[in-house]
Amino acid sequence: MMESTRAEQGGTPEARSASSTGSPLRIAVLDRDSGFIQVLSKRLDRLGWEHRVLGSPVPTDAVVAMRLSALVVDLAILGPQAWVWLERLSDALPELGIVVCTGPSTVAQRVRGLRLGADDWITKPCHPEEVIARVQSVVRRRRRSSSRGDVKPVLAGEVEIRSDRFQAFVNGASIDLTRREFELIELLAQAEGRVLEREEIYSRLWGYAMVRGDRSVDVFVRNLRQKLEKASPKWRYIHTHFGIGYRFAAEASGRAREVSEGDVGAPATTAALDVGGGEVGDQGQLAGAQQDHELTAGAI
Repeated sequence: MMESTRAEQGGTPEARSASSTGSPLRIAVLDRDSGFIQVLSKRLDRLGWEHRVLGSPVPTDAVVAMRLSALVVDLAILGPQAWVWLERLSDALPELGIVVCTGPSTVAQRVRGLRLGADDWITKPCHPEEVIARVQSVVRRRRRSSSRGDVKPVLAGEVEIRSDRFQAFVNGASIDLTRREFELIELLAQAEGRVLEREEIYSRLWGYAMVRGDRSVDVFVRNLRQKLEKASPKWRYIHTHFGIGYRFAAEASGRAREVSEGDVGAPATTAALDVGGGEVGDQGQLAGAQQDHELTAGAI
């Protein structure tokens, strides 16, 4: 089932001035909540945004053909295939802003969704103004990313970071990075040797404040570090400043004798657990192990 709605071009002057994205957007809403859809659609009409309501899941290539700025999706209507669908869509459309708007969920489910490609997560019931504000925020970040074509490649050790291609290379061979991993290496490299705190990394990549105890940054850093050191074993790139954050600098491995085991933050209060393995030293880490285990189980 597919229902398409085209708003009047431009909307009211008030609506146009309220839109901080700079121009009307094209979005799709994948949801079956008639009340939510009705209220949200009226607000989108006032903004002059072109929008489409999808009553059921559609193939990834069909979403590609819609040329959307953003997608608001209730993962609950996708059932057990929600995670697979989200990951495939994110991989196929790295420039698409994806906002999950669904019912109550666990921390593990929200973290999993964000890791698989969602840019934001809203819990119902929610106000349509919040949905619109979050869509605008996501689109702004995407538009900033799309302007990277003029950015020169960053060279560090054997790694070349190409913002225009969303890829990093070692001796001409592409490193297999996820979108979020690329955004992380780009952010760290642009800091030009400055230490970035975990909270700053989280807010700049996810767009809002980090919840206490969230290990997302540490896990992403660990995975990125492993991929870099596998592709370029003679160099060290990401350096841990315990209790603070991370610094990016290419150093020959013979000169950079930093601790690499459990590098995702050594102190128990900031440590990130290796998903699926590693020793657990205290109750906080035991709780983290349980949370990481939940990330691979359970549907919305």
